[in-house]
Formats: sequence, structure tokens, C-alpha cells
Amino acid sequence: MNSIKNVPARVLSRRGGHSLEAEREQFDKSQAISISKAINAQEVPVKEKHARRIILGTHHEKGAFTFWSYAIGLPLPSSAILSWKFCHVLHKVLRDGHPNVIQDCQRYRSNIREMGDLWGHLHDRYGQLVSIYARLLLTKISFHIKHPEFPPGLEVTDEVLEKTAGTDVNNIFQLTVELFDYLDWELKLSESVFRQLSAAVAVSQMSAVQCRLAPLIQVVQDCSHLYHYAVKLMFKLHACLPGDTLQGHRDRFHEQFRSLKNFFKRVSDMLYFKRLIQIPRLPESPPNFLRASALAEHVKPVVVIPEEVPEDEEPEMLIEIGTAPAAEQQVISDTFEQTFGPPNGIRDDRDAQIESLKKEVEALREEMEKIKLEAQRYVTQLKAQVNSLEGEAEEQRKQKQKALVDNEQLRDELERLQRAKEDGDRSQRLCLEAERKAGATELRYAKLKEKHSELVNAHAELLRKSADTAKQLTVTQQSQEEVARVKEQLAVQVEQVKRESEMKLEDQSLRLEQLRQELEARQDELSQVQQRLGRAEQAGSELGARVEALQEEKELLRRSASEKERELLAAQGLLREQELRQSREAERAAGEVRELHGRLLEKSDREQRLQQKLLDEQFGALREAAREAAAVVRDALAQLDDPLHVRCTSSPDYLLSRAQAALDSTSALEQGHERYVAAAADAAGLVGALVLFSHLTADAIVNGSATSRLAPPDRADRLMETCRDCGRQSLDYLGELADQRSLRRAELAGVRAALQGLLRLAQELRPKSLDIKQEELGDMVEKEMASTSAAIEEAVRRIEEMMSQARNESSGVQLEVNERILNSCTDLMKAIRLLVMTSTNLQKEIVESGRRVAAGAVGSHRILQDLLQGIKHAGATNRLPSWL
Repeated sequence: MNSIKNVPARVLSRRGGHSLEAEREQFDKSQAISISKAINAQEVPVKEKHARRIILGTHHEKGAFTFWSYAIGLPLPSSAILSWKFCHVLHKVLRDGHPNVIQDCQRYRSNIREMGDLWGHLHDRYGQLVSIYARLLLTKISFHIKHPEFPPGLEVTDEVLEKTAGTDVNNIFQLTVELFDYLDWELKLSESVFRQLSAAVAVSQMSAVQCRLAPLIQVVQDCSHLYHYAVKLMFKLHACLPGDTLQGHRDRFHEQFRSLKNFFKRVSDMLYFKRLIQIPRLPESPPNFLRASALAEHVKPVVVIPEEVPEDEEPEMLIEIGTAPAAEQQVISDTFEQTFGPPNGIRDDRDAQIESLKKEVEALREEMEKIKLEAQRYVTQLKAQVNSLEGEAEEQRKQKQKALVDNEQLRDELERLQRAKEDGDRSQRLCLEAERKAGATELRYAKLKEKHSELVNAHAELLRKSADTAKQLTVTQQSQEEVARVKEQLAVQVEQVKRESEMKLEDQSLRLEQLRQELEARQDELSQVQQRLGRAEQAGSELGARVEALQEEKELLRRSASEKERELLAAQGLLREQELRQSREAERAAGEVRELHGRLLEKSDREQRLQQKLLDEQFGALREAAREAAAVVRDALAQLDDPLHVRCTSSPDYLLSRAQAALDSTSALEQGHERYVAAAADAAGLVGALVLFSHLTADAIVNGSATSRLAPPDRADRLMETCRDCGRQSLDYLGELADQRSLRRAELAGVRAALQGLLRLAQELRPKSLDIKQEELGDMVEKEMASTSAAIEEAVRRIEEMMSQARNESSGVQLEVNERILNSCTDLMKAIRLLVMTSTNLQKEIVESGRRVAAGAVGSHRILQDLLQGIKHAGATNRLPSWL
């Protein structure tokens, strides 16, 4: 009867509904099982199906995060075979896994190096192999990180090789050296493996030998590609450089060629490799690089891996129907009918059951087809979602990079604007100084104009007075000499005014004031002259000649006055031109000032916007750092309840160091917070302190959880609760930092209190005996020995007193019993005294044997002291102890 069994749990779960969490849990579980089965301490080769599932897991999650999360917890230092198989699986994952595996393994280079160094120092056969294998893996990771054009499988076309090498001979030279180093470590591993094995071919069928030989399959695959690329680059180098320069390269290649040819020959002769890999054949002699045409004779070695299903793996079936093939069942049924005939021509119930089962099988097949279609649709949707998420992540990375570039540009722009602002301030100061000078010039011009008007008025007044004088001279001719003298003085004064008008504008005001004073004095003199002329009218006849002379002088004076007037008009025109020029310069300066002021305001607004944008970006960076730090702390809190973390343990001393480091990091965090609050543009210190604080706090929480598993139950509960409280306090503080409203009032008091609680619990969990020094133990033992000896002496004395008292008070059988008991006590005290003497002689050995032995000795002496105290008490009460 047919049956349905072995239906995978994945199919059953899809019937009930689709859950990403369930799939992730199932994926983690399957990966953990495959890793534990592939990497173990049994001296057998790694099964291909387990390694293939691990490789498929890296393609499923596009990286090796899950692989390393389980591999990092393997006890690699405890077993060389375990480390060897780990290196083998890691080599397969690097070659055939997802391309992101290289980047993930780059983060764990230190773990691989530490494992190799550890086994390299030990004289273990597998340990030496592990050391060389670790160096090979590190070389492989470094090569592919430096040259991402080469995939981990080392299979590229000749065009890609030419593009990677380029045309620079230095790059070709360096790439060739790196390929030689890579090939050297591959060959060193193969030589070390064969050095430990026997030369017999039949030995390759043993599982212990196959455990060593299994990684050589990947070595053969790597060496074939490396040899081909080295030949290509060597011909390329010989085309660019003379042969003598490359003699060292040729010698190194020839040595590697001989080693590689010997390696391929030995591998091809072993039965273990015949069904697993087809080894290529190398030419009898290495290529002749000095002859360029020899490149055409080079044949690329090709490694072929058969695609048959290995013997140790059975094909997986979703549904198993029946226990025998249908053809076999039909043959059996026909044979039965031919031998016994049909069952009385009656249709058996089993036929109906078979028909129903066939129908059920068909229905189940249709249902399986539907489930497959649904699964494909889900896979397509998930792939599309993953691709969109990857696109978003890539876009976010680009935006982040662009934001960093924009930030640098904004900083440069801010510095340029600051320099422009300084230039604007200088220009504004120069403009204000120019305005002040222009104002002073305008004031000086106004004063000069006022003085000029006064001079013109004085000159007009002088002309009027001269006309009056001429009229008066027509009437009288008296005092002609005096009038001539006055005219001469007036002419001198006019000449003096002319010279003064030709002076600089700055001195005209003073000279015009002096001229006015002189004119006033001359007016007084003219009034006096008029008075004299009034007196001289009486003697007019005498002044006739003088009047004619005065008329001539008057004409001269008029001509000089007209010339003076023309000069004054010319000076006034010059003053107007200067005034217009100064007004134009003042307007131009005012326009430049307004333009500079507008540009300054515009630059100030732009600077404020840039400053605000910079502050927003600084806060955004701080918020993202706080969120990442909170994610780190949440991950640490999640590990407290993670079943996979149950196996992890830690010591109180290590927890004490981690908690102290986390507590110390709060000082830098608080300083960075204070600097950011004081200057919002300075968030670098706070972001860096946040990263350090989050990782140290998470480390303290995880190690606190690991330490609690070795602590007593009550203290373990307190320690776990303190770890959770530390995580909550840290998340509260990080949440306040991520919120701009609560950023300034964020406090670290709760976080410090929780970390100090971790410190106290770690201090309490430390063994008390660790605080006792070796010298103190010696002193304690010596004191205990001395006190014990004194107690023994006192007990012996008490026993003797009790014996004498018992003889006096007892008789008969009771006396005999008491004497026997007390004699036994006396013998016991003698034995104890001998023991104490022996212990005193061995005191030095007890102290040197360590704290535990000394503590045991001290405890033994205390037990003896308690015994003797009981005897002493019995003697004091004049009765035997109850235990006797």
C-alpha cells in the first residue's frame, strides 16, 4: 500500500501561511546544522552536501554573516582537526560563495591570523597544516580585496586580465609578484600535506588521509588559474622590459613550475582524486619567455569537476510514493496472476484502495505543483523586494556620500563667505571713512563758499565805496595825496586779495577773514578820508591836479577790480567744477556703499542658511549615530535571551574590565555632549564617543550575561537584571540624544549607576582568596601553627588534671573507663602534637604550593583548634565532653 511521507516542513508551513520570521528561523537552524556537521573534530573529510548547503546559504542572504556568527563560536583552539576542517570549509565558501563573502571575511582577518599563529607555535601535525592554510586564506582575501576584478573563483577572461594589468609596466610587475606570492602559499600547503603522508597510492582510501587530501581539490582549481595568469603576465613583461631585468622572475617561475608539475602528477596518481576531479597536464618544459612566439604554444590548463551526485549524498525528494517502483509492482502482480490465476474473477478491495490512492497521489501532485508555483511567486516577490531594498540601500549610501561631499563644499563655501565677509567689513570701513572724508570736504566746501560770498560782498561794497569816493573827488580836490595814498594802499590790498585767492582752498577761509578785517579797517580809514575830504572841500582849487591823478588812478583801480572780478569768477567756476566732481564721487561712493551693503546682507543671509544647514546635518549625523548605538545596545539585550548565547561564559575579572571600560567611556561621552551643546557645529567628538560607548556598553552587557551563567542563582538573577537595567538606561539616554527637544537635558547618571552596579556585582563574584598574597598566607599558617601548639599544650594539661580528678572522684568500673578514655585523649594529643610539628616543618612547601593548599592547611589547623577548644572547655567545666 502506497503512503505519503517525508514531506518537508517548508511545504507544510506554506500551507498555513507565509512568514519571513519562520523562514529566517528555519534558515538559521539549517545553517547551524550544516556547519556543525561539516566542521567537527572527527578525522574524516568534509561532506560535500553540508558544504554545498553552507555555500547556498551565503547566496541566500548575499553574504557570510550567518556563517561567521556560528563559526566564531566554534572551539577552534581546542582541536587542530576542527581548525583544519574550518579552513577547508572557509576556502570553499570563499571560492563558490556569494561575492560579498570576501568583504565579510575581511572583518575577521584577525580571527584567522590568531588561529594560524596559535597552531603554528604548537608541534602538532595538523597544527602546522592549519598555520599554512590560514596564511593562504589571508593571502587570498587580501588579493581579492586589492583586485576586485578577480572573482574568488579566479576565473576571468583574457580581456579582463589585460584590462586589470593595464599598460603601466610597474602595475604589471607588481601584479605578477602578487600572483607568485599567491601561488607560493598554494604550493606550500600541498607540499606540507604530502610531506605528512605516505607515498603509497592505497593510503588515499583511508578516511584520516582523505581528511588531509580534501582541501587539495580547491588548491588544484586555484593553481591552474594562477599558473595561466602568471604565464600571460610574464610574456607581457618580457615584451616591455629586457630579459636580464626579469631573470629573477624567470627563476621564480621555473621553480614554481617544477613544484606545480610534481603536485599535479602526485594528485593525478591517487585514487581518491580520480572520481572527484580531472587534473590538467602541464607541458614537459616551462614556456620560453625570451621568444614571444612561444605564447601561441601555451595551452590554458583546465580543471574539470564531474557533476555526478557524490556517493555520500542522496537526492532529496519532497514526496515518496510507495516502497517499490511501479514497473516492479506490475511485474510482481503479473507473476502472481500467471501462477494462481485471477482471484475468482472478483475485484479485490485492495484494487479500489490502489485506485483511490492513485487519485490521491494525482491530487497531491497537482497540489504540489500549485505549492511550487506559489513558492516561485513568493520567491520572485521576495527577490523583487530584496532588489528594491538593495537599491534603496545603495541610494542611501550614494546620498550619504553626496551629503559628505556637499558638507565639504559647504564648509569651503562658508570659509569663502567668511573671507568675503571680512573683505566686506574692510570695504564698509573704507566706505565709512570715505563718507566721513566727503562730509568733511562738503563742510569745508560750505565754509569756503560762505567765505567766498563774503569776499564777493566785501568786494562789491568796496566798489561802491570807491564810486562814492570818486563822486566825492569830483566835488573836492582836497587831500589828493592822502587819497592817492589810500588808492595805493587799496591797490596793494587788491593784489594781496588776488594772491590769497590763488592759494589752496584750505587757507582761503582764514585769508578771507583777514581780508574782511582789513576791509573793515580800510572802511574806517575811508570814513576818515571822507571826513578829511569834507574838510578838503574848502581847498578844492588845490586839489584839481590831484583829482585828475585820482581819476587816472580810479580807472586803473576799476580795471584791476574788473580783472579781480574775472579771477573771482574763474575761481568760482573752479569751485563749482570741484563741487560737481565731489558730488559725483560722493554719489558713486554712496552707490558702491549701497551695493556692498546689499551684497553683505545677501552673503549674511546665505551664511546663516548654510550655517543652519550645517547644524541640521550635524544633528542628523548625531541622530543616526545615536540610532546605530541604540541598535548595538538592543542587539546586546537581545543576546541575553538568545538560546545560542547560552553556551557563552565569562569570568568576573573580564566583566570587571569591560564594565570599567564602559564606565570610563561615559566621561568622553559627557565631554562630547557638553561641547555639542556649547557649539552645535562640533558633533564629531560626540559621535565618536557614542560609537565607543555603545560597543563597550554592549560588550559589558553581553559579558555580564555570560558571567551570570557561572554565578550563584541569586547573584546571577541580580546580574541579569542589572544588565537589562544598564541596557534600558543606555537606550533612554540614546533616545534623548536622538530627539532635538530633549538633547540638551540628556543625563548619564542612570547609565553610570547601572555600570557601577555591574562593577560591584563583578567585584562580589571574584574569588575572595585572590586577595590574599603568598606572604600573608605564610604568616597565617605560622600563626595558626603557633596557636594550635599552644592549644595542644593547654589541652594536655587539662587532660592530666581531668585524669587526676577522675581518680579521686571515681572508683571501680567508672574509674577504669575514665582512665581509658583519658589515656586515649592523651595519645590523641601526642599524635596531634606530632602532626603540628610536621606541619611546621612543611610550612614553606605549603606556602609555595599555592593559595588553595595553604587555605586547606589553615582550615585543617582551625579544625584542630576547634577540637582542642572543646577539650579545653570540658576541662574548665570539670566534665568529659559528650562526644567522648
